[in-house]
Amino acid sequence: MDADASYPTLARLRRLSWLFFAVGPGIMVMLADTDAGSIITAAQSGAEWGYRMVLPLVILMPILYVIQEITVRLGAVTGKGHGALIRERFGMKWAMLSVSTLFLSAVGALVTEFSGIAGVGQLFGVPGWLSVSVATFLLILLGLSGSYRRVERVGIAVGLFELVFILMAFLAHPNPQQLIAGLASIPWRSHSYMFLLAANVGAVIMPWMIFYQQGAVIDKRLAITQVRAARWDTMIGAVVSQILMIAVVVATAATVGQTHPNQPLENVSQIASALTPVLGRSVANTLFGLGMLGASFIAALVVSIAGAWGIGEAFGFKHSLNDRPREARWFYAIYSFAHIGGALLVIFSVNLVALSVDVEVMNALLLPIVLGFLLLLEARSLPVSWRMKGVYKYTAWTISGIVMAFGVCMACVTL
Repeated sequence: MDADASYPTLARLRRLSWLFFAVGPGIMVMLADTDAGSIITAAQSGAEWGYRMVLPLVILMPILYVIQEITVRLGAVTGKGHGALIRERFGMKWAMLSVSTLFLSAVGALVTEFSGIAGVGQLFGVPGWLSVSVATFLLILLGLSGSYRRVERVGIAVGLFELVFILMAFLAHPNPQQLIAGLASIPWRSHSYMFLLAANVGAVIMPWMIFYQQGAVIDKRLAITQVRAARWDTMIGAVVSQILMIAVVVATAATVGQTHPNQPLENVSQIASALTPVLGRSVANTLFGLGMLGASFIAALVVSIAGAWGIGEAFGFKHSLNDRPREARWFYAIYSFAHIGGALLVIFSVNLVALSVDVEVMNALLLPIVLGFLLLLEARSLPVSWRMKGVYKYTAWTISGIVMAFGVCMACVTL
């Protein structure tokens, strides 16, 4: 009887082990989603518009999950990456178009990530060229290790530094009444607000995220039976990602948004300084610096991998983190040169805040192409039993249609 009684326990332990094995790609890509550009965009939103950007970020939470959940099913069921499926279904020309959107998004993201790392170094008196060089070396070394699991574990461990943004928001002592009033106020007639709203949409849903999570599902060798666990992984990541964005908006709205409303931000030091009156210089620099460092590092890692995966999928050469460098030379060359190129661009110094907001708006403009391919692949590449159905299907298509239409509208307004 004791032996029989142990069977349910063993079964539960097996299910738990499968769950823990499936966790990773969703959390990894969502922590990277809250990258340097996203944090700065959120900080700019809080500084200029107080708490008025909080509600849109809450609304974006389920949208982010719905979009990324599709990549889980595509990867686990087909066993193919995003670029490979587009090439297979629509031909090489369309695959090149898709990879082009990935390239534009990835280049912009890498520059902002390394600029964020340089800004953190400057907070503590470290020259930007030195902090960026060290980060570049560590990122390339980690990627060349030939192990997806190692990359994921290190990436998540560093990315969890972002949780300090939640502590930062509480320490800023936001006014509850002003927060509630901000939730009820959406100044949609303001061109400045709508431009920042587009930037926040682009900061939440980025082309490289779709390529990364689908590729990660494959590199981690997740089976169809683990899709449910992978969905939970994605949902948890989506919630955490948006909470972090909201925390940054709240922290800056409660500080610089109160003392110097509508003040434009120009660099990482200025954002940290905005928190100084409430937290003190040492605490403000340490908390914001740790969060920005974690966000920049994990995002640079994910973006470069996504870019190398996408190009490898489109052109058909070996592109797995589980391969040794000598087995996948082109993949690791693209991964390494992406970091080196991004680092060199940052040395020439740019206005990080302006660049970050512009990059996120560009992401919003690219969404019609990115989401269009994603929805078509879901409808054509998956077996009928794995496709969206009923209310969920029409909800997903409606949400995606609204996001794509918003991207097109912002293109008309900003170009």
